[in-house]
Amino acid sequence: MQPSSVLDRVLVLEMVRVTEKAAIACLSQVGRGDEHAADAAAVEAMRDALNELDFDGTIVIGEGERDEAPMLFIGEKVGRGRHEGGTGPKIDIALDPLEGTTICAKNGPNSLAVLAIAEEGGLLNAPDVYMDKIAIGPGYAEDIIDLGRSVTANVTALAAAKGVAPAAITACVLDRPRHEALIKELRAIGCSIMLIGDGDVAGVIATTNPDTGIDIYFGSGGAPEGVLAAAALRCVGGQFQGRLLFRNDDERARAKKWGISDLDRIYKLRDLAKGDVIFAATGVTDGSLLAGVKTLRDGTVTTESVVMRASSRTVRWVKGEHRNL
Repeated sequence: MQPSSVLDRVLVLEMVRVTEKAAIACLSQVGRGDEHAADAAAVEAMRDALNELDFDGTIVIGEGERDEAPMLFIGEKVGRGRHEGGTGPKIDIALDPLEGTTICAKNGPNSLAVLAIAEEGGLLNAPDVYMDKIAIGPGYAEDIIDLGRSVTANVTALAAAKGVAPAAITACVLDRPRHEALIKELRAIGCSIMLIGDGDVAGVIATTNPDTGIDIYFGSGGAPEGVLAAAALRCVGGQFQGRLLFRNDDERARAKKWGISDLDRIYKLRDLAKGDVIFAATGVTDGSLLAGVKTLRDGTVTTESVVMRASSRTVRWVKGEHRNL
């Protein structure tokens, strides 16, 4: 018997409908070079879709704080239950209506519409700062990776667990100047590196799929994306650790505003996403995880999505055909 949860199973497919609508809204912006227009289209579509659902939802990770984002800001209430006297479960929502805005604007790989939901209090309310991340897929002893250890030590430990030499390990890393030392250390021990231009949610999830050839994810990226990636790993297995990185006092103050007192804490998977969790993503552009949105000759729009649930450990791949849009 599965543990009880306020997340009714019907919400699994409802989440796919939400990410589908956001991805479809971006279709006209793919490759057009306008990041703002693409993101705005995804945000508006996702907000409208969420407000059609019977729950009392709170955005804990969104487009930013209220003064910075007109829609889907942190703390915004969504769903029909948000109104006084409304019904439905109380849930926390982490979302990125367009993960990889630059990718979408340039028609590059791995742009996604992504969201995760959990029971109230189940998702870390992460400030919009950088997070140092490390992740691997399922099937290994607990704590085989550790952000407190060096890159070399982590690769060596993973290689030993796999029964291979460190040179047989492939690491995924965001292609950023800030990762120059990280990349140099990986190459010094003979690792193969897959550099990605953006989209570190897809990069982390890729460690769970043997077909990608990616064994481990390293590097810093957005903290909100770290929570979304952790939510996905909660559903399919794997290990993730993250540590918030602060560039100035303003970012430290922002973290304290959201209740984070230990600024040096290393967060593990269940610190970021606990309890029952549903994760959903729809491809905007083609990538290693999902195919992108496409229009067929007869006007039908096709989508490819994945939806996962932690309590049942189910993963569903959903191909949609949308007519009369």
